[in-house]
Amino acid sequence: MAGDLLKDLKRQVEEGIPQGVSVSFVEFEGPELVIYTEEPKKFADNGDIIRNLAKDLRKRIVVRPDPKVLVDPEEAIETIKRIVPEEGGVNDAYFDPDTGEVLIEADKPGLVIGKYGETLREISRNIGWTPRVVRVPPLPSATIKNIRSYLRAERDSRKEFLRRVGQKIHRDPTARDQWIRVTALGGCREVGRSSFMLSTPETKILIDCGVNVGSGNNISPYLYIPEVSPIDGIDAIVLTHAHLDHAGLVPLLFKYGYDGPVYTTAPTRDLMILLQLDYIDIASKEGSKIPYSSAMIRETLKHTIILNYGEVTDIAPDVKLTLHNAGHILGSAVAHFHIGQGVYNVAFTGDIKYERTLLFDPTVNNFPRIETLVMESTYGGNRDFQPSRQEAESKLQSSIKRTIERGGKVIIPAFAVGRSQEVMIVLEDAVRNEKLSRIPIYLDGMILEATAIHTAYPEYLNQNLRNLIFHKGLNPFLSDIFVQVDSPSKRREIIESDESCVILATSGMLNGGPVMEYLQDLSSDARNMLIFVGYQAEGTLGRRIQKGWKEIPFSSGGRTETIKINLEVVTNDGFSGHSDRNQLLNYVRRMRPQPSRILLNHGEEKKCLELANGIRKKFKAEVVVPKNLETVRLL
Repeated sequence: MAGDLLKDLKRQVEEGIPQGVSVSFVEFEGPELVIYTEEPKKFADNGDIIRNLAKDLRKRIVVRPDPKVLVDPEEAIETIKRIVPEEGGVNDAYFDPDTGEVLIEADKPGLVIGKYGETLREISRNIGWTPRVVRVPPLPSATIKNIRSYLRAERDSRKEFLRRVGQKIHRDPTARDQWIRVTALGGCREVGRSSFMLSTPETKILIDCGVNVGSGNNISPYLYIPEVSPIDGIDAIVLTHAHLDHAGLVPLLFKYGYDGPVYTTAPTRDLMILLQLDYIDIASKEGSKIPYSSAMIRETLKHTIILNYGEVTDIAPDVKLTLHNAGHILGSAVAHFHIGQGVYNVAFTGDIKYERTLLFDPTVNNFPRIETLVMESTYGGNRDFQPSRQEAESKLQSSIKRTIERGGKVIIPAFAVGRSQEVMIVLEDAVRNEKLSRIPIYLDGMILEATAIHTAYPEYLNQNLRNLIFHKGLNPFLSDIFVQVDSPSKRREIIESDESCVILATSGMLNGGPVMEYLQDLSSDARNMLIFVGYQAEGTLGRRIQKGWKEIPFSSGGRTETIKINLEVVTNDGFSGHSDRNQLLNYVRRMRPQPSRILLNHGEEKKCLELANGIRKKFKAEVVVPKNLETVRLL
């Protein structure tokens, strides 16, 4: 049946293109209808061809070169280096078999493009691949390099996977009933293990699949219930962002039989792989149970389909997905689902920041249509008001100054992704403008690698930061005040040194990672300081210290130890990647159009209920605060 549909679509394509433009074949690959041609330039030179075809066929269409005109990548690299002047500084080239593109990294992109694009056209004529040029990222990322290498090695199996997914997406709907349900699998009236199932008679879509890293119990979502089982019956997984409480258990699904697509943004894919590998590495070192192997992480990578913000994409016969900026961390997204032929629209915010930050633009809250909003409520309590960024920066500077003056060290536990980069920018600015003395700022854990991934995706950063980096030539991430801790011996040297310094280390909630060694050795000295800049979930070591515990038991190397907390503890609100109560209310107030129903999740029970009361009073909307395992019928 799919073969007949493709034959019919090829006929329609050939009838809809100008004479002299050839089509080799058409294929469904994931959500796209791909037109292969030996003459992709003819399509590129006339943009109306694709626009008209997409409108007539009601499909997302891309054009790629026929594989038989593509030169072998090794030969193509040599050809590129021969054509481009040596001073262009071609650093590397990455071939994407999914798109037929080659990404050329160069010190001077202008020399690769050439006058009026002539050099780029010559490259294309000689190698067949469609060239795209970017400046060499200022920080090399081992994660991105390994991901590109793996996808290249898995080219054939991935191509087959995309064809299989494409045929499933574009099948004819068979269900006669019309209903829509959302089932809470985790993250409701709690923070951690976020997961929802969006179901129609035709389709089952899993939104997020996180792990509760701060809890010995209730670690994973309820994946064994009838709404989820069998795992291989799920049509798609959609990830809002890379943090472990939203994406940490996705590889587990592949371990138990899932073989479908994972939709997310490119930065989320890369950061997700980084965090998952670190998660199982820490679990192994601490003697904890490892939920899945690195092989399952690679399987997740092979099944991930990248979407850009704003792209409307078919992910099932009756569901279209659009991802929008969420402002939380790099690549984070609000997932908007358009169900049926205009039947219903629901958006899942994931985690959001409705404020311009040092890194990102505020989360999007304008949609063509929306009936139901599923929104986070981490800081939705009646007293959850965060200080301004200026106040937060000033407090951070004064706290560090106070510690330096008494000869102490500052420990800042931070998530490798998001908060670390925000704090780095603030500290670099303070030192550069002489608001802080020039002391070393040590980065321990994955922070530098996560920062390298940030520099690889400048288009996801806000305009102010992009201007600073590209037009003023000032990249705060490259400052020499930042020193990478690259060995256990370096860590011991920092701990035993008499110098004052700032230590930015993972993990952000003190639930493992290198920060624990600093805490263990520096916590007894009252001259030192511990500064929290992010949310501390209930049940975590970070939350206990925030509450004032002075003796903390924790496991290390298979044995339990107790440490005394004599150092000064400061909570520096204002750097959170979550919106506070006012921002959450404003997000709903300014949403266009207004949703008729709101579901609240990702917050402690009291905060969810208090935010629900506030929304009901102000907007007279139906507000539901589901418990885990509850199902809400939307239609």
